Formats: sequence, structure tokens, C-alpha cells
Amino acid sequence: MNDTSRTQGFAICAGVALVALCFLIGLLNQSYWAIALPVAVLVFFVLGLAGWVGFTIATVNVDAESTIDVSPDAGDDDSGS
Repeated sequence: MNDTSRTQGFAICAGVALVALCFLIGLLNQSYWAIALPVAVLVFFVLGLAGWVGFTIATVNVDAESTIDVSPDAGDDDSGS
């Protein structure tokens, strides 16, 4: 692991700690936004994910498989074995 990855990991940890501290301060101040903002972010994330899945399903190109003509007597084997 190189130093850049380690630095990015510490930056992410520091960012998460800062957001957690802001959330805790908002809860202690009984702020409406402390609950509404994370819930809104989560809802929009889920809606975006569902929209992306729907778009992917709607726009996927699937090649039709070749059809095999099966006649009613195709399974009969009259070889006498």
C-alpha cells in the first residue's frame, strides 16, 4: 500500500469523524435538520439507485437466441436399441 492510499484513508476517517461530530451536535441541540438531512440523503440515494437500475434494465440490448424448430417426433429414436 502506498502513502497516497494511506493519506486518503486518513482523510476519509477525519471527514467521517467531522460529520459524526456535526450530527451529534445537531442532535444535542434538538435540531430538526440533524435528522432530516441524513434521511433526505438516504432517500435520494435509494431513489437514484432504483432509477439507475430501471434505466439499465430499460436500455439493455439483448440479442435474441436462435429458435430451434422442434417437431413432435424429434425425440423418437427408431434405431432399435
